[in-house]
Formats: sequence, C-alpha cells, structure tokens
Amino acid sequence: MPIVPDVKNWTWVLDKTCPECGFAADGTAYEAVPPLAREYSGRLAATLTRPEAALRPTDSVWSPLEYAAHVRDVCRIFAYRTAIAARAVASDPRVPAFDARGVSAAEAADGVPVFSDWDQDATAIADRYGEQDPATVARELVDAAEIVARAIESVPPADRGRQVRRGDGSAFTVESLARYFVHDVIHHVHDVRG
Repeated sequence: MPIVPDVKNWTWVLDKTCPECGFAADGTAYEAVPPLAREYSGRLAATLTRPEAALRPTDSVWSPLEYAAHVRDVCRIFAYRTAIAARAVASDPRVPAFDARGVSAAEAADGVPVFSDWDQDATAIADRYGEQDPATVARELVDAAEIVARAIESVPPADRGRQVRRGDGSAFTVESLARYFVHDVIHHVHDVRG
C-alpha cells in the first residue's frame, strides 16, 4: 500500500493538545520554539544512524529517512514563511515541488500577505526522499533547523502579532506560525520514536 497523502488541516493543534505527540501550543512560549526546533531536529537527525533508517516500517508509513528529509524541508519553508509573516526579506527555499509565489502585503487588498500552499507529498516524490543519503539529510536537517530557529529568534516582540494567511485561508500570526511549525518537528520525532 503506498503512502496516503496527508490532506488534513493541522491548524487545530494551535487550539488543542495533540493526542499523538502531546504538543500543547498554548503551553509553548515563542522563545521556546527555536531551542525546541534545534533539539528535536537533532533527535530526528540521530535516528538516521540506525541501520533501518531508510526502511519503511510498513508500506504506508514513511521511513525515518523520509521523515527527516520532510522535516528538513519544513524547516526551509518555515524560515521563508516566517520572513514573509514578519515582512522581512524572504528567499525562495528552492524546495522541489514547492511554489514560493504568494501574495505580498503590498499586493493584498487588506495588507495581509498570503503564502502558497505546499503539497508535501509531491515534494517527497519529486525529491525522492527515500533514496537520499541519510548522513547528508542529517546534516542538512540540523543546518535547516538552525536557519529557521534564527529566523524565529530575529523577529522582535513588537512584530510577532503580524498576520499572514495560507493559500487555503488559514490565518496565522508570526507567533502562531512558529508554534504550528514546531509541532510538525516534534510530531515527526514522535512518529519515528526518536
């Protein structure tokens, strides 16, 4: 059985504790997000030293390698999205199958920028997550986590309430976007028992 695309809208994790990984957004301070991103990305990178890192536990579940490659790209995209939300200079993360075009604050009628949706399953296929070198992915994951952590740290408190929307209409502030992001990282460490 192939991987079933994840089409759920995970924004509910901003309002409720995740029953799978235990993440509670309301109990996570903005300042805690960068160290959590570094810690959990490091834990996920460490799973790639396992002999079975490239093996799927079942045909319908990603391997630790695939989860790590995904989280690497999550970090890259959220560094970009954080910059958009904070109205800073945003560089295209150049993630395969990710369209960085959106609507800038200047272009939006209400002044709220909109970033494009991301089909993470299309990226996994286009970038052949399961065929990548585990040691390379581990290094890239730790590097990407550091970049997004610094992006989040660089936003002054006065700008953390700035708003942004996803293409599907989901609204975030810089602060809620950071919490939404770190849930993804923590959740996937839980997925691989890292």
